[in-house]
Amino acid sequence: MATHGSTLNPARTLAELKELRALTGDENGAQRVAWTETWAKARAWMRAKLADLPVEVSTDEAGNQWATLRGSSERELLIGGHIDSVPNGGWLDGCLNVLAGLEVLRRLAAQGTPPVTVRLVDWADEEGARFGRSLFGSSAASGHFDPEELAELRDRDGVTLPDAVGAFGVDLRTARLAGRQLAKAAAYLELHIEQGPVLESMGLPLGVVLGTFGVERNRIIWRGQAAHSGSTPMDKRKDALAGAAKLALHIREIAREVGDGAVCTSGGVVCRPGIVTSVVETAEQLLDQRHLDGEQLARMLAMAKEASMRFAAEEQISVAWEPLWRIAPIPFHPELIALCDEAILETCGVSHRLPSGPLHDAAEVCRAGVPTVMLFVQSLRGISHNKIEDTLEAHIELSVQALDRLADKAMAWVAGR
Repeated sequence: MATHGSTLNPARTLAELKELRALTGDENGAQRVAWTETWAKARAWMRAKLADLPVEVSTDEAGNQWATLRGSSERELLIGGHIDSVPNGGWLDGCLNVLAGLEVLRRLAAQGTPPVTVRLVDWADEEGARFGRSLFGSSAASGHFDPEELAELRDRDGVTLPDAVGAFGVDLRTARLAGRQLAKAAAYLELHIEQGPVLESMGLPLGVVLGTFGVERNRIIWRGQAAHSGSTPMDKRKDALAGAAKLALHIREIAREVGDGAVCTSGGVVCRPGIVTSVVETAEQLLDQRHLDGEQLARMLAMAKEASMRFAAEEQISVAWEPLWRIAPIPFHPELIALCDEAILETCGVSHRLPSGPLHDAAEVCRAGVPTVMLFVQSLRGISHNKIEDTLEAHIELSVQALDRLADKAMAWVAGR
């Protein structure tokens, strides 16, 4: 193979990110919501970029767009991302992954036939912004996809998901056939902005992702007694909100005690009767807990339940738990993590390993049994899904270089297995 990086042009990726922003954004941010005309415009723009390369471009049954550079082996290295955005989104979330992968494809194509087949995938509807169902295309490929459940979803205008995807040639009943695209996949790489403050707080441009958090999400129903707020003495009250309030503060202690990146969030409390002249009779509280270790996640849930029972007794109220959703932690491949570490160290001299709180398409590919790793680049202020989302241009270029180095290492790893 020719000298590493001899034709790589990270500045071109930066320029193309700005070009895409001008094409599909406005004063409020990116508008590439999946299954819309703006999203289709972005994908057509991407296909035009690929037209200059010796790649085969195709779209699978779930709407995922693939560019395949044939190699000496049929074994495949996948590089993935998503070009869709949330409404009023940032200029980097998702599309950096795809455009950095495009630059890697250019470098590989310029140097001849790669040792393994390399495929760039733009997963359909990673964000789930229109119908509330994230990871549409990648979950169809992984098989974690229920067509009957999805058929009931509607957007704010009453349009059904089947009608929206049907306009783009996708049929929910056959979408899982996209799994055939993973048949020869031997490794999967994904670059993404961190969307959090860790790397910035450490003064580091890049980091290796250990895996995605497991999630325990529950609704907690506290029941007390409605009573007049003027005539009920404080020591005679059965205030449902008091239990929720105590737990909302206590989960900070749970996260601190468990450590290793543990996070707990009380994301909402709905009170009834919800008037200023009544003690709260019922408080419905939402709790989200996340950790990279399954046993620690289970411990966090048990600690929260035990605390809720204690607070209920203290406040003379009742408490019940209703599970909403859970997903197990998804650790990435240890050998690919080590290779990613090497690529970052060679690029900028220092690396850091961290978990991902948000889910990504990489999680679904990993669940399908494909060895997977992610690379994070620093996010300024830790903000994403917002028009002020940003990353230093120098760091963007470093991320393209690191992904390119990682691709070389991963190809050698795949070829040697």
